[in-house]
Amino acid sequence: MLYVWITLLLIINAFWLMLVPFALPGNWLIILTTSLFTWWQWGNGVFSIYTLVAVAILALIGELVEFLAGAGGAKKAGAGWPAALAAIAGAVTGAIMGTLVLPLFGTIIGACIGAGLAAYFVELAIGKKPEESMRSGLGASVGYLIGSTTKFAIGCAIWLIIAIAAFL
Repeated sequence: MLYVWITLLLIINAFWLMLVPFALPGNWLIILTTSLFTWWQWGNGVFSIYTLVAVAILALIGELVEFLAGAGGAKKAGAGWPAALAAIAGAVTGAIMGTLVLPLFGTIIGACIGAGLAAYFVELAIGKKPEESMRSGLGASVGYLIGSTTKFAIGCAIWLIIAIAAFL
């Protein structure tokens, strides 16, 4: 019967993983569900505390990468620190606005646009040419998209670690 429960856990975790591209906390829901399963099935020793800590650290890394990627993309494209920091704020604001306009994919689209526009306008405001500002804005947008993709890839790794650990 334990293998039936493990299979159900993996199916639920796969569903949580599919939430990550929509900028929802799928990785954390995987951690929460797996932790509750571990507590429920403690006597069977399915997951060790080390496995749970490792996947939680991976989830934290995924969040940090996603959060800072827009700023990193802007900096790599030549933006100054004010524009890079604005890209972070723009991504958060854009994600909120995008979610309100287009509930599913609007979050990521809004975050990418918000990061890019924030970096672009800050660069313009400090006196850079429109072409340079556009490059910084595009770098921020692409950086955020890469950060979101990386977070999803980390989520896939978390799911896979849990799947492997469940059957070892």
